[in-house]
Amino acid sequence: MTNAIKIDGTGGPEVNQWVDVEVGAPGPGMARMRHTAIGVNFIDIYYRKGVYPPPNGFPLINGQEGAGVVTAVGDGVTGLTPGDRVVYQGPLGAYAEERLIAADKLIKLPEDLDDATAAAVFLKGLTVQTLLRRVFKVERGHTILFYAAAGAVGTLGCQWAHALGATVIGLVGSDDKIPVAKDNHCDHVINFRKDDFVARVKEITKGEGVDVVYDSIGKDTFPATLDCLKPMGMWVDFGYASGMPPPFSISLLQQKGSLFVTRPTVSTYVAKRPALEASAHELFDALRSGKVRPVVSRKLPLKEVAEAHRAIEGRETVGATVLVP
Repeated sequence: MTNAIKIDGTGGPEVNQWVDVEVGAPGPGMARMRHTAIGVNFIDIYYRKGVYPPPNGFPLINGQEGAGVVTAVGDGVTGLTPGDRVVYQGPLGAYAEERLIAADKLIKLPEDLDDATAAAVFLKGLTVQTLLRRVFKVERGHTILFYAAAGAVGTLGCQWAHALGATVIGLVGSDDKIPVAKDNHCDHVINFRKDDFVARVKEITKGEGVDVVYDSIGKDTFPATLDCLKPMGMWVDFGYASGMPPPFSISLLQQKGSLFVTRPTVSTYVAKRPALEASAHELFDALRSGKVRPVVSRKLPLKEVAEAHRAIEGRETVGATVLVP
């Protein structure tokens, strides 16, 4: 037997329950791994609250990001052996001391990347790589607006966009997060809860607007988000920290300047093994070069996942939170 955090139904952080589970031996194409570090992401809260229905319903072992050691492999698995250090993002099941997982979801860790950093950055880093290099390819000369610029994804996104040569405008929700965003290479930072952020964006861009908005806030900033874009700009809606934006007529995009909108999911972009490997290696290169410098601001025992959820949901955190089994 081993231990995991199980959720029997939607609710607050208190629905996370520490339970005994049986993992078993890996079947064909599968691997068994022992977690050494587990990343916490806002999408975990969406599943817990029912914003996103879990793919297999409840009960649920949450979590999509972890690092650890392979302890066994099933028939047909090549390229992995017991003892290998690995990292993954998706599928659900990370909130556990040990788990079974499809072997083709695992990426071997470079020797110079520690487990806690890997668990803190892999899903978030692949998300940023997807946003900046594939959804909208940020280049030198672009001006971008990145929401939640002091959060775990935002800090990585702003660092990487700066390294690509973009002018980075960061949006935060409190004054105490402004220095954090500036430390992560935001050229300009706006507290959207105090300031008219549309007016500030227009002021910074001399009336033009930005090329792309990376929006993880949702309801609280819509439809003002659209007014921050230049004609033919792109709204990349990748999270709903404040709730989903309301439905709107597609003609609004035409009225606001022939805008583009997309709702990407990193799992779609890395669904095929070659794409996963390419994205992971670009992320590892960005870490080695210092383009991105992840901050693990908090480590908690796996048993205390409820506290991790409470703090992240309350927007009290800066950087990444890692659970340690």
